[in-house]
Formats: sequence, C-alpha cells, structure tokens
Amino acid sequence: MTFYTIGYGGRPPAEFVRLLTGTGVRTVADVRLRPDRSSMGSYKYTGKPGTGIEKLLADAGIGYASLPELGNLFLGFDNSLTRYAAFIERTADLLVGRLLELPQPFCLLCAEKRADECHRKAIVDYLVTRGHEARHL
Repeated sequence: MTFYTIGYGGRPPAEFVRLLTGTGVRTVADVRLRPDRSSMGSYKYTGKPGTGIEKLLADAGIGYASLPELGNLFLGFDNSLTRYAAFIERTADLLVGRLLELPQPFCLLCAEKRADECHRKAIVDYLVTRGHEARHL
C-alpha cells in the first residue's frame, strides 16, 4: 500500500487541495491531537461537516477522519519527537487500526509542512517497516 503525508503549515487551501487531488487521495487522516485548535480556519476541525477542514475536503471529493489517538502527546517537551517515536514503537500495533481501515490511498495530516519536523514521521517509519510505501507531499 502507498500512502501520503502532508502538512498544511504555510499552504493556501487551494494548493493543499491540489496536492491531494493530484495524487488521488481518498481520505485525509488527521493525526493532530487537537484539530479543533487550528489557528487557520480552513484547517480547523469543527465537528460540523459543512465547515472547516471537512468542508474543504468534501468539496474536493475527499473523505476526512480525525485520529487524535495518533496525535503527539508530548507537545511542549524539548524532545517531543524523540518521545513520540518511542511511544509509537511501543504502541503502534494498538493505535494504527483505524488508520489502516480507511479508504485508500489515505494521507496523514498535521500542521508541520516538513515531515521530518513532525510526529507523523514516526507513524510513517512504523508503516514503512511493515512494507508500506510513503510519499510526502
């Protein structure tokens, strides 16, 4: 399985949607711990399908799933990415179940534009070691 990853930081909504539709992504898997706290309205999860990120994606024919169980619990720590990677090493078998059931191809979403600076890299690394292929948008 090939899956994608994207960060919305600094991206205008039109560019964000163009990247997703250009790859045929069917579902965005939001791995932010608190997607309701986005400072950019287009990317905020409101729980109301006609608003925020759900509307942005639905208008492009893309599904949305909020997976806060894959969010970074260690935000605020100086070594949050290291802590999160250790956490995923120990718990990913339990946490990725909903992710792998999503319509494919899916795309992991977080705020950080660069995957290497985001906790989603640990999720990617886990899935890649299990035979999946990742592409960063």
